[in-house]
Amino acid sequence: MTRTKPQEGTILIPGTLHDPGDCRAVSEVLSRIGDKWTVLVVSVLGDGPLRFSEIRRALGSISQRMLTLTLRALERDGLVTRTVTPTVPPRVDYELTKLGRSLLDPVNGLSLWARRNRPVIEAARRRFDAAQTSAGAGLR
Repeated sequence: MTRTKPQEGTILIPGTLHDPGDCRAVSEVLSRIGDKWTVLVVSVLGDGPLRFSEIRRALGSISQRMLTLTLRALERDGLVTRTVTPTVPPRVDYELTKLGRSLLDPVNGLSLWARRNRPVIEAARRRFDAAQTSAGAGLR
């Protein structure tokens, strides 16, 4: 790995150097858990196992295909288990794994933060957009 000379005033702390492999891995995980439907499915399953139709009903606007894809990805990542009970018709339950349950606190915290700060963010966007419009008008 080639290391460049740090900028003047930059303090290099061992273990904090940029590692592209780590960035890709973190990005991949954040992409999965930051997905809109993943966050909602994890939240819904936080109260215990549910059947597919119960999850879909709780989420409201998710399509059957999107829920299937989301649950399959969560199962692949070890966040959800799928249990088939051999009845007629077969019963399929989805439940958070230990790893999936460990995601509940961060997901719920981020969701709470988003709800609390949405008005502040919207106000900041309006100020920014107004400033951009004013700056653009001055260029004409």
